[in-house]
Amino acid sequence: METQTKQIKADLDSGKTITAIDALLNYNCFRLSARIRDLKDLGYPVDKTMIQIESGKYVAQYFKVTQ
Repeated sequence: METQTKQIKADLDSGKTITAIDALLNYNCFRLSARIRDLKDLGYPVDKTMIQIESGKYVAQYFKVTQ
């Protein structure tokens, strides 16, 4: 697992949610959806919801799925 993916997984494990701007600022990751796909391919329970940001646009916010 590459470093960005490990960092994203660690933050999701701690209960944080992550958007693309969070990924860019915190992990220098331009392709969050690709890193999320990497985690899903490994069986990691992650999902997303669409949230509205200040500009009125909607963006994906990823979170760890807990049972």
